[in-house]
Amino acid sequence: MSKTDKEILTTADTAKLLGVSVRTAQLLIEGGSITSWKTPGGHRRVYRSDVLSLIDDRPAAVAPLPSATVFVLGTAERLALYDRLFATVPECTVDTFEDVLEALVAVGSVKPHTIIVDLGGSGTDRLPLLRSLATSPATDGTQIMVVGDDGLVPRDLLPKLACAATPEDAVSAVRATLSDTEELKVTLSDQTFPIALNEGRRLVALERSGLVDSAPEEAFDRLTWLAAHGLKAPVALMTLLTPTRQWFKSRFGLDLPETPRSWAFCNHTVMQKGVFSVEDLATDPRFADNPAVKGEPRFRFYAGAPVLDEDGFVVGSLCVIDHKARTLSDHEAQTISALAALASDEVRLRALDRKLREASRRHPERAAAAGAGAGTAANETAAIPLRPTKAARRGGSGKTKTSGA
Repeated sequence: MSKTDKEILTTADTAKLLGVSVRTAQLLIEGGSITSWKTPGGHRRVYRSDVLSLIDDRPAAVAPLPSATVFVLGTAERLALYDRLFATVPECTVDTFEDVLEALVAVGSVKPHTIIVDLGGSGTDRLPLLRSLATSPATDGTQIMVVGDDGLVPRDLLPKLACAATPEDAVSAVRATLSDTEELKVTLSDQTFPIALNEGRRLVALERSGLVDSAPEEAFDRLTWLAAHGLKAPVALMTLLTPTRQWFKSRFGLDLPETPRSWAFCNHTVMQKGVFSVEDLATDPRFADNPAVKGEPRFRFYAGAPVLDEDGFVVGSLCVIDHKARTLSDHEAQTISALAALASDEVRLRALDRKLREASRRHPERAAAAGAGAGTAANETAAIPLRPTKAARRGGSGKTKTSGA
């Protein structure tokens, strides 16, 4: 074998070198974590050096995963319309802003996939912001979209912007750009449940989180305990959805560590913006034939809310399940929504910790120099709250109820 042959790896070779499954290696390659190309026969190939760079945590080998967060700036009336339009778009997390300064602070803490600037109403007041966003290095890689009369926009900015005539057009265009590329599109065997158009990117985000098949953690176990007791439910779970499995990062009141993904009620939760509940699973045609409903343990009631990573991807859900049919109250919906938000914060904190450790390994001399001030830095970091989600800022539950057939 030539030197060139030794330096070029198949997906299976990559999996072996990384010590992961072939499916995991495929997700890393197709998600852009490892640079690849296709042979004339359509097979993926990568360079060994890129795989080794990934192992060494050298950032040149890792392409950033596109965000699933969308920011919208506009008047209160227009933002209410965007809330309604995006409510049916499961591919993204949406934050809306009336205040320009608040939006700029948010852009500084989260790199959104798209920033929509709506010029309707008093929108012309946002033209200076539009120039700032379009020319700032901080928004490199972020799509800036202006909605309304593009004749109001300075001509020199138009090449840097995407334009839409109406909010409906804007939401449709954003959803198209959020969808998976052909290389990442996922086809799941025996699929009897809905998936988002960016399911491939969601699976890459889940893989990068490092949560699947990880050890139990007290932080998540506390949340499922609180969910079970707060909603007086016998079962509470934090679920993660892989291509084939529903794996429980934390579970209360259930012995099973996982189920086939086709059994997961949470397949519907991850398609929602808020809380998804079913009063009686046995009378709902989507779930009546589910093995966990039709047979033991004969579940009847379900309520869950999405758990998000730092880029706005839904990695799983926090949910409660009961053996008897019941109705979810507004207070209970707010409780499960708040606990899911806390679970999301824990996921984001782990991502931040992982990035800090990787940076420390890459630059040990800087870590040593910063050692003396570690206590102060830790206190300062602890005092900085994570950016709250829109639902948390507004105090709403975003409840979606379904009573069955």
